[in-house]
Amino acid sequence: MARSAPLPDAAPTNWVDAHAPGWARPWLKLGRFDRPAGIWLLMLPGWQGIALEAAMRGAPPSPWLLLLFLLGAALMRAAGCAYNDVVDAEIDAKVARTASRPIPAGQISVRQAWAFVAACCAASFLILLALSPLALALGAGSLLLVGAYPFMKRITWWPQAWLGLTFNWGALLGFAAAGAPSAIWLAGLASLAGEGTGPIRVDWDAVGRLGLPALLLYASGVFWTLGYDTIYAIQDLEDDALAGVKSSARRLGGRAPRAIGLVYVVCVVLAFAAGWTAGLGLLFLPFLAFYAVHLAMQARRVKTDQPRLALALFNSNVWAAAILFAGIALGAVQV
Repeated sequence: MARSAPLPDAAPTNWVDAHAPGWARPWLKLGRFDRPAGIWLLMLPGWQGIALEAAMRGAPPSPWLLLLFLLGAALMRAAGCAYNDVVDAEIDAKVARTASRPIPAGQISVRQAWAFVAACCAASFLILLALSPLALALGAGSLLLVGAYPFMKRITWWPQAWLGLTFNWGALLGFAAAGAPSAIWLAGLASLAGEGTGPIRVDWDAVGRLGLPALLLYASGVFWTLGYDTIYAIQDLEDDALAGVKSSARRLGGRAPRAIGLVYVVCVVLAFAAGWTAGLGLLFLPFLAFYAVHLAMQARRVKTDQPRLALALFNSNVWAAAILFAGIALGAVQV
């Protein structure tokens, strides 16, 4: 498969290289802030979960929760990327697209990267404290998925499926948080404000909840990520083979476009089932149809010998997820 030059790890015109001070660039690149698509792909399932729970009550999604999930997604995506780079440093050095990342390039040491991971996780934990107890527990539990992910490419041909389990966990977390948005520590502050120096009392009944619509939305997201990350893995087919890295794109080979299409069909069916069981209004359906067309066009256009096209199609999934989020939010309107 001929390739004139390796794909860059980020667009040459990204804001980090264009505007960030020199000392900050390695740190921002360690957290992939030069490639913000991953932030939105992590955040939007959480927004969808928030919107789904709110729509079931006929309400709009909470702007406060949406903001918290944006901040949390940025921090946890940065922590996850840095952790992946620590684990994958030797592999990244062998792959043309990733060899210039801060750790394999010698710009940041492994010890410094671990400190970066710890700082991002600590900040994320403070955000979790603003959510319901169930959401907090789900957020903490996601670390098991995050911790195992870098090793999946060594033991299975389907690390993209594991990424789906990881990246869409926010759908469950968002649904639980929207169901009981009162935070433990905010409740404590309110109690102090209302009772002076009296004891802090927390309503432990407000733990949040999950339901079938949330589980179906999560399952839909898993298949969605399996599809778009298989598209992403097309960029590294040659280098992954040389480095011995497994991926769904390598496993499927020339069958990848058809398989991506089938995966996307399952994704859309599950998204429809989530909306149906949640009792969303008719406004949900045109957005779901637009979402389905968007995914179908990706599967139709993707080619295993066109890595640049694969990157563009991968990035377009930010819009796909935004379309589904809008449909879920408008599904609160019963017409």
